[in-house]
Amino acid sequence: MTDEQYMQLALTLAKSAKGQTSPNPLVGAVCVKDGRILGTGAHLKAGEPHAEVHALRQAGEEARGSTVYVTLEPCAHTGKTPPCANLLIERGVQRVVVATVDPNERVSGRGITRMQEAGIDVEVGLCEREARQLNEPFFHYIRTKRPYVTLKAAVTLDGRLATETGDSKWITSPEAREDVHRLRHETDAILVGSGTVRQDNPFLTTRLPLGGTHPTRIILDRRLRTPVDAYVVTDEAVETIIFTTSDAPHPYTSPYVTVERISPDVSFLPAVLDALGKRGIVQLFVEGGPRIHEAFIEEQLADEAILYVAPKLIGNGQSFFTSSSTDRPAMSDHVPLTFTDVTRIGPDLRVRARFQKGDD
Repeated sequence: MTDEQYMQLALTLAKSAKGQTSPNPLVGAVCVKDGRILGTGAHLKAGEPHAEVHALRQAGEEARGSTVYVTLEPCAHTGKTPPCANLLIERGVQRVVVATVDPNERVSGRGITRMQEAGIDVEVGLCEREARQLNEPFFHYIRTKRPYVTLKAAVTLDGRLATETGDSKWITSPEAREDVHRLRHETDAILVGSGTVRQDNPFLTTRLPLGGTHPTRIILDRRLRTPVDAYVVTDEAVETIIFTTSDAPHPYTSPYVTVERISPDVSFLPAVLDALGKRGIVQLFVEGGPRIHEAFIEEQLADEAILYVAPKLIGNGQSFFTSSSTDRPAMSDHVPLTFTDVTRIGPDLRVRARFQKGDD
């Protein structure tokens, strides 16, 4: 096998833990010597051993003189676990191939420098693009201290979210809806407006055939109108955080419900993202409604959009922007995105696109 093939194996290992490691990044490692794979590992959960630790444990004494392929720069600081750069040095590894540098200021080249100073041959940049894409939300969080925001919607081929009467069950197929639950499993928090809660009364949990992790539920409710008997209030599967600008006493008594007040003197959505960032929310899945989507787009706070497009036409109905107040008379006024993936799921299409920003 080649260096690239070993690194691709490490990337596959990293991907296997999606939805489990936040607020830590996804990392995979492979230990190789004389053409033999001695050990493999993935970081499985924050606070537990890193990928390099698992790979070196499997390799045992044979790790001396080996090459370790790792998808993210080994850490050089002591957090909940000891520094992996030190472990690689102690175990006598001869060469370390790193896909990409860790942007965390506590690492950011320090791990590489420490290993090089100890005489390890360090190479950086193999499969860097794939490694950065794998941890794009983590990189964004480290840079901005805010969660990576993904807008999700299901639409018909003529761009409708619902019929004129508001009926939207179901636009997409069971296969597409299961895919949404897989994405919920992989994210930290899911956000909707209070209007969606009042109209649809969703659980906002993950429902997969083999189970899954529930994202923290985030409700935007400036006037504190979320019903006390709504599922997001009464269901105790996971915490619900209600963000409001109201100073009225709230009626929620469940220990699973937190009300966080945002001052009416500051911009609401940026303040919400700042608060979520402080809570360690790395990825935020915004499921709507459409006015919420519009607000994130207009304030340039959205990072990615995922649209599930069903092969159906319903004519008049609610569009992605049901009541847009934004006037874009010319094509030059458009909001630019870049398609990153189009996948067929059952009879539907899943389209992913990144919002183009000044740092792209």
